[in-house]
Amino acid sequence: MNLIPIDKRRRGIYILPNLFTTAALFAGFYAIVQAMNDRFEYAAVAIFVAMVFDGLDGRVARLTQTQSAFGAEYDSLSDMVSFGAAPALVMYEWALRDLGKLGWIAAFIYCAGAALRLARFNTNIDVVDKRYFQGLPSPAAAALVAGLVWVVIDNGLSGEDVSWLACFVTVFAGISMVSNVFFWSGKDINLKRSVPFIVLIALVLAFALVSSYPPGVLFALFLAYAFSGYVLYGWRWMNRRRRRAEAAEAHRQEQHEADR
Repeated sequence: MNLIPIDKRRRGIYILPNLFTTAALFAGFYAIVQAMNDRFEYAAVAIFVAMVFDGLDGRVARLTQTQSAFGAEYDSLSDMVSFGAAPALVMYEWALRDLGKLGWIAAFIYCAGAALRLARFNTNIDVVDKRYFQGLPSPAAAALVAGLVWVVIDNGLSGEDVSWLACFVTVFAGISMVSNVFFWSGKDINLKRSVPFIVLIALVLAFALVSSYPPGVLFALFLAYAFSGYVLYGWRWMNRRRRRAEAAEAHRQEQHEADR
């Protein structure tokens, strides 16, 4: 005989997605602690681990029908720590400290960009097209920063060797988060739909590629994603300009025909 009322069981399951959110928060906090101890490679990996948990909490909440306002707010606060404060502090301690005032300003631009990006996402969640993110998502920006740290350390270099590159990447990531550039969200992918066998083979090859050299491959993937939004923006701008030119030409033709 089941002694636990159904309503209590339903309320109790809400802890499941929040456990993943807490794990993401812990990974972000762990990254900060490791950066303070000059263990920057561990800090960079911890940010990627936070990304994994952050991606799982939303999926779990939707699959188990346990979405809640508390979970959404908790997730945003966790994201601010893991993908806002942690990457900024890791990058500052690793490469930007020696740049003086410019270094902490660059780190602050990133941190403020993450906060503004999360605030705008929460307020526009029911307005923007679900297929795209307005501005670079904070986890992708964090992966870009952490990926640079990881790949440079893996090649035997220090933050001082690439301080100016680190400053550029940090500011670029921060500004991209608050830009009006649209990035593909991937939310239109239906995981419940059947796919051709070739898709499974592609996934296996993708995992093999990442595992062959995680620092370089992950950094290259998120760097490509960061630039993809600007490429899409340029393509749309060129199409709008072409349509305006065609419309103007059509109008001139009509005027010419009318004058005749």
